[in-house]
Amino acid sequence: MATEGPKIKVKNPVVELDGDEKHSVRTVKPTRPTLPWCLITNINCSGGTVFREPIIIPRVPRLVPGWTKPIIIGRHAFGDQYRATDRVIPGPGKLELVYTPVNGEPETVKVYDFQGGGVTQTQYNTDESIQGFAHASFQMALLKGLPLYMSTKNTILKKYDGRFKDIFQEIYESTYKKDFEAKNIWYEHRLIDDMVAQMIKSEGGFVMALKNYDGDVQSDIVAQGFGSLGLMTSTLTTPSGEAFESEAAHGTVTRHYRERQKGRETSTNPIASIFAWTRGLVQRGKLDETPDVVAFAEELERACIEVVNDEGIMTKDLALACGRKDRDAWVTTKEYMAAVERRLKTNLKSRL
Repeated sequence: MATEGPKIKVKNPVVELDGDEKHSVRTVKPTRPTLPWCLITNINCSGGTVFREPIIIPRVPRLVPGWTKPIIIGRHAFGDQYRATDRVIPGPGKLELVYTPVNGEPETVKVYDFQGGGVTQTQYNTDESIQGFAHASFQMALLKGLPLYMSTKNTILKKYDGRFKDIFQEIYESTYKKDFEAKNIWYEHRLIDDMVAQMIKSEGGFVMALKNYDGDVQSDIVAQGFGSLGLMTSTLTTPSGEAFESEAAHGTVTRHYRERQKGRETSTNPIASIFAWTRGLVQRGKLDETPDVVAFAEELERACIEVVNDEGIMTKDLALACGRKDRDAWVTTKEYMAAVERRLKTNLKSRL
């Protein structure tokens, strides 16, 4: 996408790629067999939090019509079920959990006396990781100027989920309460089932901090509620804010790419992919203190939305969401990109 006018100076790299990252059009799951092939030696090492935020376009109907403001899901990207040890219990027997301190005697906790076969699962998390999750969540709420709700099932998991609740409260009171009050926003812990019910009834306008599994499930529900996974951003941030990864919330859309390889026209929605780059540019601009980079990214995002909302130019998925099935209702990917470029040039004239 080329734009007229002087080049915008970007001080440092946004991303470094070694070779053609598209040589294999697939999503690679980090299973044991693929780890050596992908050169992956450690998973979840960043200790970050995944935030998913909807791209709201008023013209595109929402499955939850009342959601007029964004709902940002912060998913703790470490531990719990995703680091669990599970196994099938073959028959009767006693299940115990043993904790051996570095300097101390082992402690044994009785779990269950099996009278027959069954299953078991042991999971964990760390104070350090939960603290990082809390800091990232509070910082996101302050950045967006939205209240933060942390949700667990601490009435059932009194020690496990209770630890999340206590750490969040301690960090809020000691570090963020004054900043929240200055922005007239708040922090509150709510039970997960109550929070989900309130989320559906609400107009949006808040950040939800959720444990790993809860965040995995609720982020997809929120994406569909706002209309499409193609209108959802996904960013991974660390508590320090120095490490930042941005991507589209959807997959690689391989089926569309195969159609393009055959020379057929495609109408793939590029908005989430564009926003993945713009969010990276905004972060780069903030770290480098280059406001022109931030302004360019913000105007590109605005152009993407205005082309759909104001001009009615959209890809097939959004046209279908608007109830239009006729061919005249949607454009190809290239046609949409051309419209965004035209709009961006107009927007930049008044901004830069």
